Amino acid sequence: MEEPICEEAILAEEIPEVKPAAMVNKNGVKAEAATASGGGGVASGGGGAASGFSGTKIFTWFMVLALLGVWSSVAVVWLDLVDYDNVIGKLSAYDADGDGDFDVEDAKVLLDQSPGEVASKKNRTKGVKERPVSLVQKEAKEESAVEEQTEPIVKEVIQTTEGTEEEGQLPLNPSQEQQAPEGESPDAVGTPAKSEDATEESFEGKLAVEAGSFEAEAAVQVEEKAESVPEPEANVESVPELETVPQLKAEAVPELKGNAEDQPEDMLKYKAKKKNPKLLNTFEKTIKAEIDAAEKLRKKGKVEEAVRAFDTLVQQYPQSPRCRYGKALAEDDLAEKMRSNDMLQKALSTYKEASELPNATPDLIKATLKKRAERQQFLGRMRGALATLEKLVQIFPEDMALKNDLGVAHLLIGDNKSAKRVYEEVLAIAPSNGFAKVHYGFILKSENKIAESIPFLRDGLESGDPGTDDGRFYFHLGDALQRMGDDSAYKWYERGHQRGHFASVWQRSLYNVDGLKAQPWWTPKDTGYMDLIKTLERNWRTIRDEALSVMDKTTGLFVPEEENLREKGEWGQFTLWQQGKKAGESCHSVPKTCGLLERYPEATGCKRGQIKFSVMQPGTHVWPHTGPSNCRLRMHLGLVIPKTGCKIRCTNDTRAWEEGKVLIFDDSFEHEVWQDADSYRLIFIVDVWHPELTQYQRQTLSPI
Repeated sequence: MEEPICEEAILAEEIPEVKPAAMVNKNGVKAEAATASGGGGVASGGGGAASGFSGTKIFTWFMVLALLGVWSSVAVVWLDLVDYDNVIGKLSAYDADGDGDFDVEDAKVLLDQSPGEVASKKNRTKGVKERPVSLVQKEAKEESAVEEQTEPIVKEVIQTTEGTEEEGQLPLNPSQEQQAPEGESPDAVGTPAKSEDATEESFEGKLAVEAGSFEAEAAVQVEEKAESVPEPEANVESVPELETVPQLKAEAVPELKGNAEDQPEDMLKYKAKKKNPKLLNTFEKTIKAEIDAAEKLRKKGKVEEAVRAFDTLVQQYPQSPRCRYGKALAEDDLAEKMRSNDMLQKALSTYKEASELPNATPDLIKATLKKRAERQQFLGRMRGALATLEKLVQIFPEDMALKNDLGVAHLLIGDNKSAKRVYEEVLAIAPSNGFAKVHYGFILKSENKIAESIPFLRDGLESGDPGTDDGRFYFHLGDALQRMGDDSAYKWYERGHQRGHFASVWQRSLYNVDGLKAQPWWTPKDTGYMDLIKTLERNWRTIRDEALSVMDKTTGLFVPEEENLREKGEWGQFTLWQQGKKAGESCHSVPKTCGLLERYPEATGCKRGQIKFSVMQPGTHVWPHTGPSNCRLRMHLGLVIPKTGCKIRCTNDTRAWEEGKVLIFDDSFEHEVWQDADSYRLIFIVDVWHPELTQYQRQTLSPI
């Protein structure tokens, strides 16, 4: 029986590199031979060379293999040797919950694990091995049955609205779209929106809109992000950054707390909307890998390749809504890259085709038409966007977010009456819907229903719902409270300031350029426009006489103030320049005044201002208010000023006019006017660019 090898012997044998010199014993036999004949030789299963191989060499080979594994992993990741999207796409065969991909929820179903339960390892293994094929087949059959019931209904609804708008025949200029019949109110639905005049300049320019209107606020809103960008160093005429009309504000899912029984019905509906959209029909799941490959190109910014890839898929699978939707998205991205309205028009047509194909899932129809409406608005096709949203609401009448978007679309064309009706419908079904509340309050305030507007604006802002944290709503709530004599207005102004909507509690303009000097009152020297100011003051009598010559009411040149800023009294205005352009033939009536101003582009070219005469009758009070932008300063030249009773407050500093003198203030700060004299007050108002704006900014800022 072989003797066990002691631990000391093993340790000694594991160091083969250090070998003692072979020695001859007294019998003339080498020590190595003696060792071999003993219990420690190779034959006896012990040590020497064999143990050296198993120790050092095995360890060396282990390290080599480990390093090879590490470098192989690095190569796979860095060199993109594996198409993970393709691999993941093949997992769609295990799509247990039918949402078009393989994710955690699928794993839970396949592992026979309901949410909140923890299955044992044994059950998990069994579930993976035994369930997938039969379960997937069952799910596919159920989904197919549901789609067969849903698709005819969706198709029928689309066909009923098909005649609303044929995108392939959309006019190039929205002003050529449906006009209001002669004699109807300008608020009628058929009246073209003012913001649609710039349709073909969507990529090359900005929308020109009327200041003070909801459509003006929406169209200018996103532009301010680009205004703080420094001007190009070399080419002033370089193409400005791509701008879009604000997207329709879709409502995100609010957080639900407590038990389901405690939640309002409309909040519970939100909960159901959390599930990922199902964009693939039954057939498209079999070609998911091909769709994903094309989509991967698009998401990587390879839009030309993506367009070609999706075009190939559309030719191969012409009845696939998802392939056509992917093509539309790729064309859309290419339009932005090329800054091409023609390409964007092509994308709009493809969106429409995708939504009308049979077997399109409801989620794909919704996503496609929402994207189409958004891009129509970008092009200035407000009525086209409205028609698309009406179609969406008809298909998905239970979706309150779509109805809210429809209300915004009505507001964007100035149709407050229709928007009001939409929000009344939303609030009847979902009375806690904050988005609908703030917009409904906005409409009430525009109708001068000040007291009625306050609870809707306040409750909507307090709801914190998506789309409510908007400076316009803080602005109008504070203004309504001020008009009701409620000092809590400044609490809301402060909150708006803290939320980043206002520069300060006093300076509440919404369309601003960052970094401009901000102070309520300015001296002529501060402005740098000394030549203009001296010209006005030297020629004030000439300007006054021309104004008096056209003040006769029979001429109709002075029109009442239309911005709802008066609490009481009469206030008339005669405009010479508006948004950097002459107002019609007005200068023909006051040629000397206009001649004096022609050489001052800081005034006549101020696209965010006006030049006008202003006459105010005794007993007039103008509410505290602010102008729309910090990009201008306002000059008042006194022409006919009563000795007492006329004053203007800007922030907490109140001043009076003097005949022949210019007052200068920044009207983005809160200001208020009283006319308590016994005769009229006449002044000449000249808006000028803020002196710190660069020439590039003056050229590229949009009109207000």
